[in-house]
Amino acid sequence: MAKVVIIGNGISGITAARHIRKQSDLEIDVISSETDHFFSRTALMYIYMGHMKFEHTKPYEDWFWKKNNINLIRNRINQINTEDKKLHCEDGKEINYDYLILAVGSKSNKFGWPGQELEGVQGLYNFQDLEQMESHSNRISKAVIVGGGLIGIEMAEMFLSRKIDVTFLVREENFWDIVLPKEEAQMIDRHILKHHVDLKLSTELQEIRPDDQGRVGSVVTNKGEFIECQFVGLTVGVSPNIDFLKDSSIETDRGILVDEYLRTNIPNVYALGDCAQFKNPLPNRRPIEQVWYTGRMMGETVAQTICGKETVYEPGNWFNSAKFLDLEYQTYGYVWPRLKKEEETFYWEKTKENISFRVVFHSKTRHVLGFNVLGMRLRHEICDQWLSQHVKVDYVINNLQKANFDPEFFKHYEGDIQKAFNNQFPEMKVSVRQKGFLEKILR
Repeated sequence: MAKVVIIGNGISGITAARHIRKQSDLEIDVISSETDHFFSRTALMYIYMGHMKFEHTKPYEDWFWKKNNINLIRNRINQINTEDKKLHCEDGKEINYDYLILAVGSKSNKFGWPGQELEGVQGLYNFQDLEQMESHSNRISKAVIVGGGLIGIEMAEMFLSRKIDVTFLVREENFWDIVLPKEEAQMIDRHILKHHVDLKLSTELQEIRPDDQGRVGSVVTNKGEFIECQFVGLTVGVSPNIDFLKDSSIETDRGILVDEYLRTNIPNVYALGDCAQFKNPLPNRRPIEQVWYTGRMMGETVAQTICGKETVYEPGNWFNSAKFLDLEYQTYGYVWPRLKKEEETFYWEKTKENISFRVVFHSKTRHVLGFNVLGMRLRHEICDQWLSQHVKVDYVINNLQKANFDPEFFKHYEGDIQKAFNNQFPEMKVSVRQKGFLEKILR
């Protein structure tokens, strides 16, 4: 019987294992050095904050794996011999494979700052990072977080839950403005400051200095500012965890190079999730997509191919969601930080309530290209449908109520948005939704 070996037990690798098992009797080994069982990586912060225990983050009971004949192996792979189809483990064992799936994830970036190897300096990506953060927390009164992204804001929320003061160093002019347009980025700036975080924009880390015991004692910024602290969170992005492949015959660049079937240059060797880099990225998509749902889709795609139905990776319309402290964010399609040629946008904001809506559309055809929403929710299936059908922007604005996530209990803002749209684009005037009885009561 042919054997599939999967290195990595995150969402990509486990999805591949489950779907291969659904469609075949192939032998399946899943190897991980992180944890015994698959868990939800996005829930790490809730363990620290006391909202969940680790066992609550495991989508499947521990007996699930044996029942489904998926062999879990706790080990680390140091080397891959693709000629002999053999894996060399850290403990000296060797594992043979017929099909190999590399789903090895990412590692936190470090950029050579003086002092970055001190005790109390770390990122937040895997379970060991959480354990390390927990071990330091009982002696922390002040933390400095470097980098304005999603992992950084999660780490800030974690520390705030324990009343640990946080200073945020963000080198950009506004938080996450390499992704968000200026208005949304500034809304998040205000929201972070409202939560008593010392947000320092256009500020970079220059040096981390030790205390008398050789731990983190302070940082120095590029502006010459000296900040005392006992912890430094490096949340300046992640990069594919591929160092162990440097002596293998598997082609790599920033990540493991794959084609549209997620195949590497070696027959029967595939790469998925955070570590995969497309040789020919899809239009408007990045070569490396480090997002939970894309990892899941990659796992399903490779499972189909290994089980005899060769399948191209087709992720559909881009979407993502996140949370900035208690401020929810959704994006569908393509909303760039700055408009591209032949793009136009409509933006509406209710500043006091931290709510905003943006739609980007083609300036000539008027068909929608993307949506950004902060502070309220839109239905995924409706936004995806509008993008796939290339509907025009006035149709979207006129039918916003269809995308309302919970039309009964959530406040309605369609009327306000429609009025603002009519003011900005009178040539595309739409009808304005009237408030219902329940909505008037809620307001």
